[in-house]
Amino acid sequence: MKVIVLLGDGMSDELYSDLGNKSPLQAAVTPNMDHMARHGRVGLAHTVPDGLPPGSDVANLSVFGYDPRNCYTGRAPLEAVSMGVKLGPQDVAFRMNLVTLLARGSSIYMQDFSAGHISTEEARELVATLQRELGDGEIEFYPGVGYRHLMVWRGGKDAMRGTPPHDITGKAILDYLPTGDGADRLINIMNHAQMALHNHPVNKKRKDEGHLPANSVWLWGHGKTPQIAPFKEKFGLSGAVISAVDLIKGIGICAGLDIVNVPGATGYIDTNYLGKAQAALAALEDHDFVYVHVEAPDEASHAGRMDHKIQAIEDFDRQVVGTVLEGIKKFGEYAVLCTPDHPTPVKLMTHTSDPVPFIIYRGGKGEGNGAASYDEAQAKSTGLALEGHLLMKELLA
Repeated sequence: MKVIVLLGDGMSDELYSDLGNKSPLQAAVTPNMDHMARHGRVGLAHTVPDGLPPGSDVANLSVFGYDPRNCYTGRAPLEAVSMGVKLGPQDVAFRMNLVTLLARGSSIYMQDFSAGHISTEEARELVATLQRELGDGEIEFYPGVGYRHLMVWRGGKDAMRGTPPHDITGKAILDYLPTGDGADRLINIMNHAQMALHNHPVNKKRKDEGHLPANSVWLWGHGKTPQIAPFKEKFGLSGAVISAVDLIKGIGICAGLDIVNVPGATGYIDTNYLGKAQAALAALEDHDFVYVHVEAPDEASHAGRMDHKIQAIEDFDRQVVGTVLEGIKKFGEYAVLCTPDHPTPVKLMTHTSDPVPFIIYRGGKGEGNGAASYDEAQAKSTGLALEGHLLMKELLA
């Protein structure tokens, strides 16, 4: 049997009067996911256990079939694995966003958590400058993709608390700076980074061209290397992961899965949806299981762009879900899980811990449990509810 997970990051949401009291999933045109819902099993999954942050790290670990309560240590160490950055047992990795801060009166605000979705090429120049000017034998900076990068504190502290920058868009940053033992060191690094980036040629050019400058860094999501059991050992399947995001790739690598890189996969609404679907079908030729992650709906939500979110959902349905549903038929027996990892309401521009609607579809084998379409309300109406880390077992049953 071939098994595939199609994950639209942050697809689920709340109801909006501007959409006729519908959610984005209800307002979007999604014939392929609606077909799966009518002929598959639909329900709600609680992917974020109580007491854990509602991040893509926690939620995707759940969808992969791992209980985050047993293996979650933080977001950044998973990204470090994907980036090939080796961590010693006492080393602490931090996610480092390139961000745009805005001074207004006596306060400084988080204007943009992605520095205007800065390009990877521009970002690499900035991170190289940070390493040259601020890096030493203890603090190291590593370039990633777009605005997402990494800082490692060798032998560092990990008891401090941080806030994801996408949670505080438009807010004054003072109340959200790192706190706890070691926080002073992080704040000092962030302050010195502002000085290093202020007059950087990349930022001068961006401002001349009307783009937001990456005038600071934001450190968060820290942790030490996690211990994750191999996926094949846990579920008996060989597998591959397709994503534009280092976090998801890192989970896959920790689980012993192969990583398939797709040209043009950006993590935003301009991503190569069709290329991801085609790569997934090709990977199923040699693997039992493929995990396809699409970041675009989540990024649109963080930006507060309802139009982009609906577009991302419709593109996901048409180009990813539709392509996979047609192409997977040649394998005979198969199972498809379609789900978000967590909700990302556009009006909040951040994640919540609410359960997400899922579909388990086995080629229309009469498993429908009453859902007329794929959305939050229909998933709730079926009465089926699962802990997120049990989704994989349900998919493989």
